[in-house]
Amino acid sequence: MMTHQPTPDGPIGQLATLIAASKRIVAFTGAGISTESGIPDFRSPGGVWDRNQPIDFRDFLVSPEARRETWRRGLETYPVLVAAHPNAAHLALVELARRGQLVAVITQNIDGLHQRAGHDADQVIELHGNAHGVQCLTCEDWHPRQVVHDRVLAGEAEPLCLRCQGMLKPTTVSFGQSMPYEPLRRAEREVLLADLVLVVGSSLVVNPAAGLPQLALMRGAQVAIVNATPTPLDDAATLVVRGRAGEILPAAVERAAARS
Repeated sequence: MMTHQPTPDGPIGQLATLIAASKRIVAFTGAGISTESGIPDFRSPGGVWDRNQPIDFRDFLVSPEARRETWRRGLETYPVLVAAHPNAAHLALVELARRGQLVAVITQNIDGLHQRAGHDADQVIELHGNAHGVQCLTCEDWHPRQVVHDRVLAGEAEPLCLRCQGMLKPTTVSFGQSMPYEPLRRAEREVLLADLVLVVGSSLVVNPAAGLPQLALMRGAQVAIVNATPTPLDDAATLVVRGRAGEILPAAVERAAARS
């Protein structure tokens, strides 16, 4: 692993070298890129899931209390997502896309910040859904999350679909709910075609998503990890750069541009 062989260029310079030499980059992002935008990592100590157990999808389906609790928690968590803005790491990935090097962003995040940063929607593969939508589980009618959020604020503890009175659910993947097949299939295809997979802010412990960078390594691609804490793939990765993505990525992308 290049991290264990320091050079005068340093880890950021090594990352810039990998980026400059790559023609088909795929980014794989996790909660760490969004914490720098002020969105808490739900799994961290003191986070939402530390204070409240996640609500299982099966419980959501059968329990009115679980559904009401889902919407109640949303009163706390959704405004945080709305108030967040893309940070320098998001914008650095947009710059790589503008240069024609980055072809896809595979994300475990549900905040929509990659799209807000400037990526085309069809370039972002959301493995765990998107918190800015709500869908009826009966007729599949889609609603903007803010509209339903306002209904909850107005006193509807368990809002129902206005079209068919069916059960509404945020368009995020819940615990116990199957991951949508199509985004995962697209993600697998992209990592198999990549020459560099850039892991940003992911602990690489949530499967099956975490297996995608490993798939890239098996295919012979380079994998660079930018993360604040260790991951299970560190020893196998081409390069690991430890630190804040908002500081590391912009610097590496800028240096890579100078080498192109």
